[in-house]
Amino acid sequence: MSSTHHPDTPLDRPGALIAALPAVLGFVPEKSLVLVTAAHGEMGAVLRADLDGEVGGSLHRLAELAAASRAEIAIAVIVDGEGASCRMCADEYRELARDLAVGLAQRDVELFAAHVVDKVAAGGRWYCADGCGNSGVVEDPAASPIAAAAVLDGRRLYRRRSELVAVVAVADPERSAALAEAIEELDPIDLDRPDGQARSDIEHTLACAGQIGDGRPLTDDQLARLALALTDPRVRDTLYALAVGDHAGPAESLWADLARRLPEPWRVEALVLLAFSAYARGDGPLAGISLDAALRCAPSHRMAGMLDTALQSGMRPEQIRELAQTGYRLARQLGVRLPPRQLFGRRAG
Repeated sequence: MSSTHHPDTPLDRPGALIAALPAVLGFVPEKSLVLVTAAHGEMGAVLRADLDGEVGGSLHRLAELAAASRAEIAIAVIVDGEGASCRMCADEYRELARDLAVGLAQRDVELFAAHVVDKVAAGGRWYCADGCGNSGVVEDPAASPIAAAAVLDGRRLYRRRSELVAVVAVADPERSAALAEAIEELDPIDLDRPDGQARSDIEHTLACAGQIGDGRPLTDDQLARLALALTDPRVRDTLYALAVGDHAGPAESLWADLARRLPEPWRVEALVLLAFSAYARGDGPLAGISLDAALRCAPSHRMAGMLDTALQSGMRPEQIRELAQTGYRLARQLGVRLPPRQLFGRRAG
């Protein structure tokens, strides 16, 4: 790792940087390798890998993603409650940091620092992974300015990654299996059907979003119709516009509800719509979890792959929102009246 001097920013304060990780990731990392990238003194993409026997294989991918985000420097944080106080582990983490530095340098990214911490919580202890001798205490994550910004933007922070994953997990497998049978009994969508039928499905979706927004659950018949409607590209692509409309909140609640209730393969489109909506409002953690689930169901899904690449490379939400213009254009072609666009303020997180 180079000793090149960098301006005094929060990136130079390990206790504050580590405290900010839960707000950036959306959950408190445990047994993790976290890579914080930066350029021009500003934090960029924040990447995470499980700290397990396969972490060595993750270094290449982390280095690639850091380079794709156009990072100038990166800071590694190794979170390990047990290994932080283990002398043998310290040697392993020094080697891990060295390998990561080499991989990043090959892509013109400098590993500015690497820290080992026992817990990402107030009072947690950190020290340099490369043996530089520096150490300190983690600040209170709840008092982090980034955490305050996340709360103001309506983001929920989770104690564990598993809790975030549960947001999009199938809630009732038996009901989802029954829904699969009901959906298969319906006539599949004819992609050459008249625009009026696609328009009717979009209007039905808007009504369902309002129903969910009012706290009224959807019936199985409504769920089955929505599942089929999302197989029509005209319907699906139009609905991306809702992420930047005045009814973005109820729409996102609908996508989350569908992601938890619909069976595969129909839940994939709901997951991608949820990911787009979360990304557009700056909630990278929820977008990432949704995309992970979608790509496990459909690895070749074009929109999911594109959004995942954009998210991993640190593309800003305001750039992603421009994709919603396609939805508004399709709505005009189909004669659908969508809610007007929101005026977005500060980016979340």
